[in-house]
Amino acid sequence: MAQAVRQQQHRFRFTLNSDGQPHPLENTLVAVTLALGLVAFVTAFFYNLHLLSSWTGLVGILTGAYGQYRSATTAERYGLIIGLGLAAVGFYLGMAHGGLFGGVF
Repeated sequence: MAQAVRQQQHRFRFTLNSDGQPHPLENTLVAVTLALGLVAFVTAFFYNLHLLSSWTGLVGILTGAYGQYRSATTAERYGLIIGLGLAAVGFYLGMAHGGLFGGVF
């Protein structure tokens, strides 16, 4: 009856691999999408950084879309959706401020 007396410790652990299997490619896609989305979102509020925000937003959208295709767990999809949203806002504001090529084309 020792197991009945012993209290279980529940510590919060953040993991993207909630199914217990390693997913190195999918976790890398989540991290890259979040990083690109954050850069695109922050630089989108500066008018003269439209090239950076539009290109990082576009690459973040493409990376996030491929990550959604490859994702295996709900936690991965959650991170990808946040990164995709940030990348999309950065991309659209970058396009509104001058576009991918700075108004050359």
